[in-house]
Amino acid sequence: MTLKPTLPGLARAGLAATLIAAAPALVLGTGALTLPAPAVARSAPDSFADLAERLSPAVVNISTAQRVERPERGQRRIPEGTPFDDLFRDFFERGRPRGPREVQSLGSGFVISAEGYVVTNNHVIEEADEITVNFADGSSLPATLVGTDPKTDIALLKIEPVEPLPFVNFGDDQISRVGDWVLAIGNPFGLGGSVSAGIISARNRDINAGPYDDFIQTDAAINRGNSGGPLFNMEGDVIGVNTAIISPTGGSIGIGFAVPSTIAANVVEQLREFGTTKRGWLGVRIQQVNDELAEALGLDRAAGALVADVTEGGPAQSSGIEAGDVILRFNGTDIEEMRDLPRIVADTAVGSTVRVVVFRKGKTQNIRVTLGLLEEEAAVQPASVTAVPEDDPIPMDVLGLTLGPVTEEARRQFGIPDGVDGVLIAGVDPQGPADAEGLQPGQVIVEVGQEPVATAEDVERMVEQIREEGKKAVLLLVNVGGDLRFVPLSLEDQ
Repeated sequence: MTLKPTLPGLARAGLAATLIAAAPALVLGTGALTLPAPAVARSAPDSFADLAERLSPAVVNISTAQRVERPERGQRRIPEGTPFDDLFRDFFERGRPRGPREVQSLGSGFVISAEGYVVTNNHVIEEADEITVNFADGSSLPATLVGTDPKTDIALLKIEPVEPLPFVNFGDDQISRVGDWVLAIGNPFGLGGSVSAGIISARNRDINAGPYDDFIQTDAAINRGNSGGPLFNMEGDVIGVNTAIISPTGGSIGIGFAVPSTIAANVVEQLREFGTTKRGWLGVRIQQVNDELAEALGLDRAAGALVADVTEGGPAQSSGIEAGDVILRFNGTDIEEMRDLPRIVADTAVGSTVRVVVFRKGKTQNIRVTLGLLEEEAAVQPASVTAVPEDDPIPMDVLGLTLGPVTEEARRQFGIPDGVDGVLIAGVDPQGPADAEGLQPGQVIVEVGQEPVATAEDVERMVEQIREEGKKAVLLLVNVGGDLRFVPLSLEDQ
């Protein structure tokens, strides 16, 4: 099965690129037994015609053109100046197109202001040399790109209309529930304005399209060419921007995804004001808290975001957040899963001071953090791991790990940075829990039980101490090619 955006020749839901981008309480007798009021579902409309007629003029087709250089054909093998040179030149070059070729694509969009601001998907207009906005009445206007945000796949265009345009407004997607009716309007397969209806199938979908995935899933038909089009609620407010579909064929099978309006509207506002996005930055690297990590950390349940590393000089470090802290609440919002935190931080104003609740060594703490501005950062590539240094002193076996010191030879062979200190993993038992957790030779144990370690004896001592405390797992902080990662290892089978 292929996850697809909607655009021809792209990868989302444009002409779909392949990402394939209250009832009263019941009272009985004198005891006044009160039962919960049943939820009242909104009935389906007799027709969507009035709504479609009102909204369609603000939904547009986005066409783009991109000039691409033609690849060179195979070279002639006839030497220049020979009697057959002219003959073969005519044969190879007759009718051959010259110059760059033009690639076109189609998607959808919608007008959000009378003066001509238009929202669409980034993948619809990405790398385009020309962008044209086409209206349902057959008129067209050239568009300029105001700004894009690839991380949420949102783009903002500007056209210059002769008179005020019909437009639609963003609504609050948070009040929409699974099962509510929605209407999708767009340009599937380049056919022009098309309307499809369905319901919200699910919320908060993560489809691995970007760091802020929080998609609305709908069964309203979304096909190639729908990318960038609006998803409306029954009040006619935009609650999503149609972006991707799951499909084995490229056509709708009733699994479409839209960027929620709460995310899209915030991005559009920043693009309109600054031409780019300005996201809050905390300065931490985090990982998911699973049941094993929760047990090792002493949490009642698996929740929150575990801080694996803190960026030097970043807001988190300045405020006192440490590696090993579990962020449970940020600016008044509970962090149920790791992926919740990046979205919430990004949506928080740069320079604002917020309260962060962390779990540290068995207790919760309140920390005030002033957010910085998120800048693009280069990914850290893990060092290659191939063999065990030959000149290690006699190593020690603990937890199915063969441990030794971080020698200069180990640094050279495994690419361990000079600033990384701890205990070298020189070998891993292939039948042990460490191997199952992905530990490999060449990695460095920095902490055990959130306490620094410098020798194999330190590791052994901390493991025994944690075992005597009756804990079922021990928490290791491991440096993996320059990145820090917490790894829980079970003590029950040791």
